[in-house]
Amino acid sequence: MHYTFLQHINTPADLKQLSEKDLEVLAAEIRHFIINIVSVKAGHLGANLGVVELTIAIHRIFDCAVNPLIWDVGHQAYTHKILTGRRDQFSTNRQLGGISGFPKREESLYDHFGVGHSSTSISAILGMAIASKLKKEDSKQHIAVIGDASIASGMAFEGLNHAGVTKANLLIILNDNAIGIDPSIGALKNYFTNVKKGKKQQDNIFEALDFKYFGPIDGHDLPLLLKTLEELKSIKGPKLLHIITTKGKGLKQAEENQVTYHAPGKFDALTGELVPKDTKDVFSKFQDVFGLTLLELAKLNPKIVGITPAMPTGSSLKYMMDVLPDRAFDVGIAEQHAVTFAAGLATQGFIPYCTIYSTFLQRAYDQIIHDVALQNLPVIFCVDRAGLVGEDGATHHGAFDISYLSCIPNLIIFSPRNEIELRNMLYTAQLNLKQPLAIRYPRGKGEIIDWKQPFEAITIGKNIELKKGTEIAIITTGTAATDVSKVILELQENDRIGHYDFRFIKPLDEHLLFEISRNYNQIIVVENNSQIGGLASLISSFLHEHNFSIKLESLGIPDRFIEHGTVEELHSIVGISANKIKSLLIELLN
Repeated sequence: MHYTFLQHINTPADLKQLSEKDLEVLAAEIRHFIINIVSVKAGHLGANLGVVELTIAIHRIFDCAVNPLIWDVGHQAYTHKILTGRRDQFSTNRQLGGISGFPKREESLYDHFGVGHSSTSISAILGMAIASKLKKEDSKQHIAVIGDASIASGMAFEGLNHAGVTKANLLIILNDNAIGIDPSIGALKNYFTNVKKGKKQQDNIFEALDFKYFGPIDGHDLPLLLKTLEELKSIKGPKLLHIITTKGKGLKQAEENQVTYHAPGKFDALTGELVPKDTKDVFSKFQDVFGLTLLELAKLNPKIVGITPAMPTGSSLKYMMDVLPDRAFDVGIAEQHAVTFAAGLATQGFIPYCTIYSTFLQRAYDQIIHDVALQNLPVIFCVDRAGLVGEDGATHHGAFDISYLSCIPNLIIFSPRNEIELRNMLYTAQLNLKQPLAIRYPRGKGEIIDWKQPFEAITIGKNIELKKGTEIAIITTGTAATDVSKVILELQENDRIGHYDFRFIKPLDEHLLFEISRNYNQIIVVENNSQIGGLASLISSFLHEHNFSIKLESLGIPDRFIEHGTVEELHSIVGISANKIKSLLIELLN
């Protein structure tokens, strides 16, 4: 399609050539451009449609090559990318070899800080502002755009608390749309709601932290945004501008169904209707197996509670929240609080299932060690999105959870090879568990249609021989077992290959490892985790300790950050795809 203005915007400086009326036309063109590309390529939609006017206004008023700009989380930075020289590459967004779905320092001089997780922007922008003070660059402004869900996080409060006493030139723009990925929750959300309704607040929370507060104003009123930002440009010290926006602005379905259209997958750009899923795909997501099983168990056991830090839909805890709202808690973007909150519940005899994405659990590492494991409290961590997750890239790959959890005393680590094992471990976990447990499982669909089988208890620490062999033992953990089983069936000399499911990563099943080490010439470990500190590392330590000279080959995620692409592409790149495993086995068998 021909665009009147967008095709001529190659750098933010080009915005200065347009009138305010032209800029409003440009905003409509950018929305159309984003909708058309995301409808085909998928990606984050609603958040980006909500900040088009704001992004134009910031880049019109501030030279953000010089005045640092940080987008908190970053899934609302598409307009920013389009205006800063990446319009023609935007169709490669989140594709293998294309631009990242999040701001990234290596990608542009306008991306001052790499983001992907929430609530980091205020601390980072304050660091940059203090650096400017130390370098006597007092004329610089430092801008962070943060959502109402992200600013409720503890880290954001820590940044605000420090910033208020620094006198640094900060402009925090609070993008208030009452929703993150799911609707915002908590007392701070209620405070913002009252402010928007014009109800007088006894104290302004930001002014109490020594910020100059401005707003709230309409975040889609481009002339008002330009006027306000121009005025704020010359005001020194910490400032907060409160703007009100609509997530999904400009696409009716995205405005009305903000949760679904946060990242809707493919949809019709003209009508907004979602592209129907393949009706032949009858498999359930691991997340739904978790959520539906937990609800089933919670109905039977009144001691079960569910906890998530702002991911009720993504994790499928929503099923329990809808039916048993008093026992299922969305605590907001507060992973540290979620873990210690679960620990508190455990001390009182409750059985907390704390569901957190693998990369988000990293943010609560001290709480896992100090508040849960050190006290040996039976908190059940449901570690969602374990392994490589695909197009969200390095910020979201669950590549490290085996490594960072396996060194913690008292903690059991379990990785089911399929949906039935996930279901049975969720059941086993509430049968008088005496210590903490982490159950790691991937994003997306499994391969069993009829997973809702009668519950069976799992013996803690007992791993499984899936197939006996004579020469090469393949040890898998998690869903890698499925690919390996298929590969073995395709090989002619498969009687020489044994296959073992190490569903329990910790405690390590030493009895089975002794048996394997005495009966095979070589071990191959396949895992969707970093090779450093993963299952292969644990087995290597065992072999060394017991003086086994058997050869060990590790197939896992190498010692580098893996970029974005489809899960299949990334598995092939790191060497854990079915084809790569098959090639290795053919080479070894020959």
